[in-house]
Amino acid sequence: MVVTRIDATRLIPGEGDPLPDATVIIDGAQIIYAGPTAEAPDVPAETTVSAETVMPGLWDAHTHFMGLARGVVNLEALITQTPHIGILRAARDAAAALEAGFTSVREVGGYGALLSVAIEEGVTPGPHVYGAGAALSQTAGHGDFHSLSPAEAEAVSERHWGAPSLADGPDDCRRVVRRQLRLGAKVIKVCASGGVMSQVDHPIHQQFTAEELAAIVDEAARADRAVAAHCHGKPGIMAAIEAGVRTIEHGTYLDEEAAAAMKETGTILVPTRWIVEHLAAVGRAQGMPEYAAAKLDAIFERHAEAVATAISAGVTVACGTDIWGAGMWGRNAEELVHLVSLGMKPLEAIRSATAIGPMTLGPQAPRSGFVAAGYDADLITVAGDPTADISVLTDPTRIENVWKAGVRVKGG
Repeated sequence: MVVTRIDATRLIPGEGDPLPDATVIIDGAQIIYAGPTAEAPDVPAETTVSAETVMPGLWDAHTHFMGLARGVVNLEALITQTPHIGILRAARDAAAALEAGFTSVREVGGYGALLSVAIEEGVTPGPHVYGAGAALSQTAGHGDFHSLSPAEAEAVSERHWGAPSLADGPDDCRRVVRRQLRLGAKVIKVCASGGVMSQVDHPIHQQFTAEELAAIVDEAARADRAVAAHCHGKPGIMAAIEAGVRTIEHGTYLDEEAAAAMKETGTILVPTRWIVEHLAAVGRAQGMPEYAAAKLDAIFERHAEAVATAISAGVTVACGTDIWGAGMWGRNAEELVHLVSLGMKPLEAIRSATAIGPMTLGPQAPRSGFVAAGYDADLITVAGDPTADISVLTDPTRIENVWKAGVRVKGG
């Protein structure tokens, strides 16, 4: 086992207050000490690193390894994209995430369940990837390709993600969940409301019946998988909470009643403000379909209000970006700047991207997101103090060192 010692001006543990003049000692893939430098054990180390800040590797709890080309903001581009080039682009995107300090991502629809195998085999660099396979959608739902026939839409999902995505009725929902599990999915994603980037559905409308949602959650739970629910409208949010999903993604029409229900049940919000801001800034210029641009205009301010409401109400919030293509990856930490602008303190935003990240996986959660003895050695060092200026985390050049499972993959 390789022993590494990190001496830092400050340790940000992921949960709790920063600790000044701290040392972290890694033995193989595990942290064996994290605490005051004055009390650190005298363990011979092969490598010693000095840093301004040491903290957990970051988590992005809502991503998509779709391999879309730079500047493409139309998800129906997948119809003509060759899967082989898509997976190659996704591998490059994974490397960009790791370089930016994101040692773990929850991937909620895309190549992630497949890409994770190559990453863990050491074929290509990247973070730990907890993939969902295909995102479940009802026919005419957010995950449907509305310009195609249902059979053609299913063929696109099978060709890219290796499993079907459309499901109608409780029994069919169970079948499609099982197909994601067959791919090795670590989380199940369901579209419980309409969306922005899909053509004929409305973001407010609930998708899937209560019985269908219950079947999805039950089938996932029998395999110890949590369910992530794409929800913009309040009807879908409330139905998904009632069904027992682990996370609500986006939450655009969340209000005080929905926030209270999430607090009561422990449901986590993954707001993905990054993609809303990004598409508002560049979407139309990069060819975003007008039907999607119009829906984005309608939700832009409401989404910010919902996130601020959730933060104010004390809902547990996880960092997630909804990044999906080349040129986006590596900018993941910009979500933390948005969370601070909507009411979080910098340390709370850091917690959303560290200690809270593993919680979005339920029973599949690793011992990650926290710097303490016995936890996974997924760590970063930072030039600067993100508790004083959260934006330092948005600059990959300020992420000086990255360790994934105890292996130094950046720096040195």
